Parts: sequence; structure tokens; C-alpha cells
Amino acid sequence: QVQLVESGGGLVQAGASLRLSCAASGRTLSRYTMGWFRQAPGKEREFVATIKWSGTSTGYADSVKGRFAISRDNAKNTVYLQMNSLKPEDTAVYYCAARMGGLESAILSAYDYWGQGTQVTVSS
Repeated sequence: QVQLVESGGGLVQAGASLRLSCAASGRTLSRYTMGWFRQAPGKEREFVATIKWSGTSTGYADSVKGRFAISRDNAKNTVYLQMNSLKPEDTAVYYCAARMGGLESAILSAYDYWGQGTQVTVSS
């Protein structure tokens, strides 16, 4: 069992940056492919970014490509999402998720464990 806890969300103005963290307990993350997803009010949860268990490959949604960066520190059992040039449309609850091994994935159902989420609000 893997427990995931997100942190780092907040209220910022458009153009600002935030770094989200996802800390894991229960198991080492080094064998888990990780993903970040987000859900805005009234919308379905959507893919944001993913990183392979080895850290050698990443993937991003087109809407965040070039602005967001996913990384991991397996020694700290933590995954990060650096978000730059934030826009009001980035406002959502951000969730991290873990899947055992495998390739990076943009599909929600591919992930086995989910955190509770952290709110990111970007004002215009």
C-alpha cells in the first residue's frame, strides 16, 4: 500500500510559479511510475504530467507543455511538479498518482494509488 500526500498548492496571480510536492509513505517510490492530474470545478479529472519509475522519461499534456516540469527524488520518496507561467485556466485540485512499474501513462485507470489533492488557484 502506498500513501500519497500532496502539498504546495495555494493562491497566486497569473504568471507566477508554484512547486507541488507529492510525498509517499508505505513503500519506496523508486519502482512506481508517477503522474499528476488535475480537476477543475465541474470538469473531469485530466492528465497533467507523468514520469517513469526510472526518471528517464516524462510526458505532458499539451496545455502545460513548456510551462510545467515533473521530476522525482527517489531518495526522498517525493515527486514534484514545477509550474511556471501559471494561467487562470490552471486553477484546479491537483492530484498525484502512482502505478507499479510500467511505462508512463496519461490514463487515470492505469494508476493504483491516489493522493487527496492540493488546491491551486490562479487569479487573473
